[in-house]
Amino acid sequence: MMPNILSPYLLHAITGAMLIGMAVYSMAIHVHILRKILAWNILGSGVFLIMGAFGKRNAVGAVADPLPQAVVITGIVVSVSATALALTIAHRLYVLTRDSTLEPDHMTPAHPDPNKAKQDIHAE
Repeated sequence: MMPNILSPYLLHAITGAMLIGMAVYSMAIHVHILRKILAWNILGSGVFLIMGAFGKRNAVGAVADPLPQAVVITGIVVSVSATALALTIAHRLYVLTRDSTLEPDHMTPAHPDPNKAKQDIHAE
């Protein structure tokens, strides 16, 4: 009988590694801030997949290690909060610069007068 070389846990770990690779590549080439936020979320999903695979890898019987599962659940909560914060910062960046990219050439304030910009910020 041939041994099962590609177990479901190894498949999860390989998929997580591919997600991490795609996310790092996407974060490196894209300048649009929403695409970077999406790539960051995909990176987190890859990490969660790998951690879940490690939690079941050394399981005895049908019981998996609960520590990686608890860390993954906590990570998902933190990831949702970080995404909300990143989207808020991206919105503020768009309001101030009228541009949603992170290129230094395009990062000019919408108002040349800093006092006028402060008044607009406080008016919202």
